[in-house]
Amino acid sequence: MKKIAAILTILAITAAPAIAAQQGGFSDPNAPAAQTTQTTGGFVGPSGSNTTAAQAKSLSDNTYVTLRGKIEQRIGGDNYIFRDASGTINVEIDQKRWNGQTITPQDTVEIQGKVDKDWNSAEIDVKQITKVK
Repeated sequence: MKKIAAILTILAITAAPAIAAQQGGFSDPNAPAAQTTQTTGGFVGPSGSNTTAAQAKSLSDNTYVTLRGKIEQRIGGDNYIFRDASGTINVEIDQKRWNGQTITPQDTVEIQGKVDKDWNSAEIDVKQITKVK
C-alpha cells in the first residue's frame, strides 16, 4: 500500500509542471488576429453588450454588460458610483478585480460585469476593470 501511495505521489509531482504549462480557455475564431494571442488562458473575444449606465438599470438580472466611464467615488466597502454620459449606477468591485491598478476619478475605465437586480435597485457586479488609455 505504501508503494502505491509513493508511486502516485511521484506521478503527481512529475505531472504538475506539464499540466501547469498548458494554456486553457476559449479563443474566438472570428476575432482579429491581435485578439487571439493568449498567454494565460481565458476568453478572448466579444464580452457582454456595450451599454450605458441608464440602459443597464433596465436590463434583466445577470445580464453581462460592458460599460465605459469613470468611477466617481467610493460609497463604502467594495461599492462605488460609476458615471458615464447617460448617468450613474452603483458598482461592486471586489479587491481582487483591481489587479494592482490605481484608478482615480479622472481615469476612464471599461468595466465588464453582470447586472445585479434587487427589488427596487440595480448595480453592476464587476468581473473585470481596465483603465482605458
